[in-house]
Amino acid sequence: MRARCLLLLLLCFAWALPAQAHKASDSYLSLDVRGERIEGQWDIALRDLEMAIGLDADGDAAITWDEVRARHEAIGAYALARLKLADGGTPCTLRVTQHMIDEHTDGAYAVLRLQGACPGPVARLAVDYGLLFDIDPQHKGLLRLTHGTVTSSAIFAPDARSQLLELAAPSRWRQFADYVRHGVWHIWIGFDHILFLVSLLLPAVLVRQAGQWQGRETLRASALDVLKIVTAFTLAHSLTLSLAALGALALPSRLVESAIAASVVLAALNNLWPLVHRWRALVAFGFGLIHGFGFASVLADLGLPQDALVVSLVGFNVGVELGQLAIVALFLPLAHAMRRGLFYRRVVLAGGSAFIVLLAAVWFAERAFDLKLLA
Repeated sequence: MRARCLLLLLLCFAWALPAQAHKASDSYLSLDVRGERIEGQWDIALRDLEMAIGLDADGDAAITWDEVRARHEAIGAYALARLKLADGGTPCTLRVTQHMIDEHTDGAYAVLRLQGACPGPVARLAVDYGLLFDIDPQHKGLLRLTHGTVTSSAIFAPDARSQLLELAAPSRWRQFADYVRHGVWHIWIGFDHILFLVSLLLPAVLVRQAGQWQGRETLRASALDVLKIVTAFTLAHSLTLSLAALGALALPSRLVESAIAASVVLAALNNLWPLVHRWRALVAFGFGLIHGFGFASVLADLGLPQDALVVSLVGFNVGVELGQLAIVALFLPLAHAMRRGLFYRRVVLAGGSAFIVLLAAVWFAERAFDLKLLA
């Protein structure tokens, strides 16, 4: 039964990965409220718009600026039909004033500049968000709302599509809780981060003796090994995440995303040909420094409120750790129960690691050489 549970877990995860090669579908909405006026920007992935309304006119799997420009009216109509703003129950008008293209770490996005007007000065903004929910139930909308010096954020999902946002400065506890939620959500949809962590966890219930994998004697020994790995990874990515989010350090996004994919490849290869089995915590720390820059890119899109910079940064870090601990808590007991069987060593460890190597190698090729190999 335990073997079946773990196999089912791995199969479900493997099924989801090719369909969402880098991360779950999302869009980035920024709204700046100034009295009764609203200025905004909405970044929507071209791949999502292609799925929703079709952009690739010639069917060559390459969306050009001319093809996007030809669909500006359709893009604007599709987006505005799925975003409603209101103040006190009275709708606010909203229109697209400019179309542009921008590159995110996961590809090209259409950028819609927005202008809106409400009947009077806005005190509480009601937002109804419905982009892509009808065709992608995993889609999330990330909102950054600013009003003067106050910044707040929200995540829209099919079960949370309508939210009422206060423009007054939220409490420190509310901001902390919001960014904890952002951190948990990001680690759960960050498949490359999850695969790196899983690659390090797979041999945690085993020891290498005389060139062979043997099951550890106790769950406590496995848990201590996992604790070292997770702690090293946490310290490393927290360091670079903080430095990058505060603007003290920056690296090109393509370099960061390519290095993250390479770290997954190397971590999984080490399970097949163990070279640094006893030093996996150091490996976790070294590559964790790179993963921190990846986490920082999410905060850059969300925006850190300047009036609660430290609280929000700490909250996001805590959320990432809680997301990681949930993965560990799900994986470790099952892996420990199966550690002595050939199924775990040959199918889960060897087969799983080989699958991770192949998938992460494709990610690396896509990111490093700007290719599109997975749908």
